[in-house]
Amino acid sequence: MAVTVTNKKAVRKPEKKRKLTWAVLKSQQQLIWMSVPLTLYIILFAYVPVWGWTMAFQNYKPARSFSQQDWVGFKQFKFLFTDDDFMRVLRNTLGMSIINLVLGFVTAIVLALLLNEIRKVIWKRTVQTISYLPHFLSWVIVTGIVATSLASDGIVNDILMKLHLIKEPILWLSEGKYFWGIVGASHVWKEVGWNTIIYLAAMASIDPALYEAAEMDGANRYRKMLHVTLPGIKSTIVILLIMSIGHILDAGFEVQYLLGNGLVVDWAETIDIFVLKYGIAQGNYSLATAGGIFKTVVSVALLLVANWTAKRLGEERLL
Repeated sequence: MAVTVTNKKAVRKPEKKRKLTWAVLKSQQQLIWMSVPLTLYIILFAYVPVWGWTMAFQNYKPARSFSQQDWVGFKQFKFLFTDDDFMRVLRNTLGMSIINLVLGFVTAIVLALLLNEIRKVIWKRTVQTISYLPHFLSWVIVTGIVATSLASDGIVNDILMKLHLIKEPILWLSEGKYFWGIVGASHVWKEVGWNTIIYLAAMASIDPALYEAAEMDGANRYRKMLHVTLPGIKSTIVILLIMSIGHILDAGFEVQYLLGNGLVVDWAETIDIFVLKYGIAQGNYSLATAGGIFKTVVSVALLLVANWTAKRLGEERLL
């Protein structure tokens, strides 16, 4: 009899689950209707364009229809991986991405820790506001400020000469060895304040009793930051790090395009500029699409590897 009852319950469970599902959908229909525009937006601008990836496997000619295109297989990808220009572009992209990643994480966490230690609210709000403001400036304005500051008669050279650190002005934007550092510093100046927001929010959720316990044990401010604050935001740091690793090939486009010139072109070009150069300027849409596919596939692979590594280490993960 027990078996019979169990079987009856097993048969009835799907019906109950189906009724419950429709009941939940009906009770949340307003939320579902609100999500429809966002879903359509994602489908239209994120999934429909994937059809264009077929150009990477063709010798694409705009004047021909889809059935008239010449299919060339992996010819475009073979050219990419044997092309010296693409290898140089890949080197630049990885170099600037790693610099931006390291500087962005370190400066944002340090600034958030320092802001969290400010006790006077007025000073804390003032510093936050000042550090946030550059985020709302476009890269056109930011690169203009950077170029003016780094000019031969700019403020940077003036300060260094008055401090007797250099004897004559340095042409910062004319030498490739300085370019990656300039891009990294520009990203930090523009985004460091904005990147601290989520860390400050995570710090606000830490139990104040932990700080009281640490203080009773004789911990000073530095010890509390090291043993209470940082462990309290570790999960946030890991999640953001995983997401940043997934964008490791997104070194940027605007700042390199606007600050770059013929003298530093070997250090300034990224994959995005490479795609623009071949896809728009030279009309080689197939090669540009292959470059874009390579960037996307590598980014997704790195994201999955970083997420798997975090899972193996027992840390918070994104997926």
